[in-house]
Amino acid sequence: MNRLIQYFKDTRGELKHVNWPTRKQTISFTILIVIVSILTSLFLGFFDFVFTKLLDIFIFN
Repeated sequence: MNRLIQYFKDTRGELKHVNWPTRKQTISFTILIVIVSILTSLFLGFFDFVFTKLLDIFIFN
């Protein structure tokens, strides 16, 4: 039981050393991730559409 208590004490001490992002940084990074995710999905969706059409042309003609 002492090892578990020591673990939680050590964990709490380490969390005091963490450099947490500010609210502004968190919002900026979240917006950036959403934009990159949308752009990636559009990029992959475009190529999926193109390759699907190419396969339709070669398979059904």
